[in-house]
Amino acid sequence: MLDLKSIKEAQERLEGVIHHTPFSYAPILSEMSGYEVYLKKENLQRTGAFKLRGAFNKIATLIETGKKGGVVAASAGNHAQGVAFSAKHFNIEATIVMPDSTPLNKIQGVKEFGANVILHGANYDEAYAYAMTYSQEHSKEFVHPFTDNEVMSGQGTVAVEMLEEQPDLDAIVVPVGGGGLIAGMGVAINALSPRTKVIGIASAGAPAMKESYDSKEAHGTSSVRTIADGIAVRDASPITLEHILKEVDALELVCEDEIAAAILFLLEKQKVLVEGAGAVGVAALLHDKLDLPKGAKVGIVLSGGNIDVTMLSLIIEKGLVKSSRKMKLSVVMVDKPGSLMIFTELLTNVDANIVHIGYDRTSVELEFGDAVVSVSLETKGLEHQEEVRKVLEENGFKFEELL
Repeated sequence: MLDLKSIKEAQERLEGVIHHTPFSYAPILSEMSGYEVYLKKENLQRTGAFKLRGAFNKIATLIETGKKGGVVAASAGNHAQGVAFSAKHFNIEATIVMPDSTPLNKIQGVKEFGANVILHGANYDEAYAYAMTYSQEHSKEFVHPFTDNEVMSGQGTVAVEMLEEQPDLDAIVVPVGGGGLIAGMGVAINALSPRTKVIGIASAGAPAMKESYDSKEAHGTSSVRTIADGIAVRDASPITLEHILKEVDALELVCEDEIAAAILFLLEKQKVLVEGAGAVGVAALLHDKLDLPKGAKVGIVLSGGNIDVTMLSLIIEKGLVKSSRKMKLSVVMVDKPGSLMIFTELLTNVDANIVHIGYDRTSVELEFGDAVVSVSLETKGLEHQEEVRKVLEENGFKFEELL
């Protein structure tokens, strides 16, 4: 059963195993939003995400009842690492089925804890179906990432810690994928502080739970596509939906650009590294998705920090372009000695720093005697970029901007 008693019991099992992660005031976000904002930094949790809480609590209860024959799980990464860590702690075997597209850092993180990894399926739901079959064929206990009372109870301990530190929160904002985190937290919040609103945030690229919440009936979507791989769940669970309908006050969506902007904001302004799922709450805050009165005291869960470095690099690159701190140009010029020097001197005169440059005279799209230069510039905002455009136009250079 999922209730405050089961969550408190989970808290006792987790004592000395998990980190009591910081719940810190965020002055920049508070000033920008008009709320009093606190960040629960589960990205600093052991294994890098909150998932350890539920996985450890579940496996601990299995051990307590004498079930030591090994466990199987399906996960895009964070639950997998939580299960692998917990199995190693109790010295039992763990097999994790992960989607084929799982980032390498998450696969390696699981293997480092000694678990067996099987890659199968295009998304979590396909990996889950295979893992269920595998667990039955090999007589192993299956540890579900969200539709399990012990798992949800473990996740609910996040809310207990937050309310112990800040008992007068007006709202708590929680990422939503399969719904295990917000179900457990919602039960804890409504038991300990009924006045505190529970607000879920899902990705628009994985909207099954939002659509199910609105229609009050669980259903799935044909596909998912989001950089928030930790909440990329195709089909809503009737079990977690039942809790969500009872415990959650609102469930909103954020799009991919909003998630990416939040990741970059947290990295640059808060000095905090989070993955896509961990950023959705801040994305909702930054883009006015929270319907709360000004001055409200808001806690936001940063659910994980296991972002793939390749994805992080892409987010940073695109973020710099969108914030006018980077500019990419394709410039046509006469292919003769001195042309490139004149071009670079013009950029030097307007203080635009060249970070990458390419020169091509062989493209079939060029007139004979012309060359095309691709250049990436560091710039200082919209006005600076306009200055770059103006000086190139005044000196007869034909160019187009690349996104």
